[in-house]
Amino acid sequence: MSAPPAGADEAELVEAARAGSGAALEVLLERHEARLYRFARRLCRHHEDAEDVLQESLLAAARGLRRFRGKSSLSTWLYTIARSFCIKKRRRSVFAPAQVSLDTEAQIAARGVRDPARDPQEALEASRLEAALERAIASLDRPYREVLLLRDVEGLPAAEVARVTGLSVAAVKTRLHRARGRLREALAPLMAPRGESATPLPARPCPDIVRLFSRHLEGDISARTCARMEEHLSGCARCQAACDGLKQVLRMCRTAPEPEVPAELQDKVRRAVHALVAGGA
Repeated sequence: MSAPPAGADEAELVEAARAGSGAALEVLLERHEARLYRFARRLCRHHEDAEDVLQESLLAAARGLRRFRGKSSLSTWLYTIARSFCIKKRRRSVFAPAQVSLDTEAQIAARGVRDPARDPQEALEASRLEAALERAIASLDRPYREVLLLRDVEGLPAAEVARVTGLSVAAVKTRLHRARGRLREALAPLMAPRGESATPLPARPCPDIVRLFSRHLEGDISARTCARMEEHLSGCARCQAACDGLKQVLRMCRTAPEPEVPAELQDKVRRAVHALVAGGA
């Protein structure tokens, strides 16, 4: 099987793969497998389920690529496939006890300590916050977890998240604002500077500033409302801290590392893809 040209873009690879190039198909799957694995691990909440979902998703994509018409991005199409397999996994194990098998705090800490550019204490604190983020994401109900993963971890626009989930854009944003608020609330105690006294309660009730700020990030508030929000933040340290906390949480979501796909799983998928190509599937 001939290799695709060096530097081939995704559209060229899709066209070549649809024409029967096994090499182009393999390059496409390699480009997307780590992100799909990350998404499946966090949506399924268990390593073994995520491995099954990744394998099933990549093989389904390999079989169905000739029917892909580009009405959405390839990544959106792949996330849709992976989400479908995660839901099937959940339905098959609905009576089984819930399992959450994400990276342990020790594993995450080890990744941080291995970075020689970071102060060891700073790396440890960052790893603890990362582990807490993993737990907070895992604790979200699936409808909220999936929109947060797709929007804030995988970086899909809200319209593409709507395509993956089958929801309206408005419903996606409603779930997203709630999920973001819950993450910020869960991590707030860990993000407060040590030794800092609690900010006194304001004389008048504050608006739901976290939800308002989340809507602002999605471009869904007017210039007038935005100006009023900024005015409130300038005089309310409590709300400013809440917005800063949400910014930090979203920054952590967006910089989440792509996990290494186990070599054994990669080999298993490659062999299956080669068999598909050889069989003309």
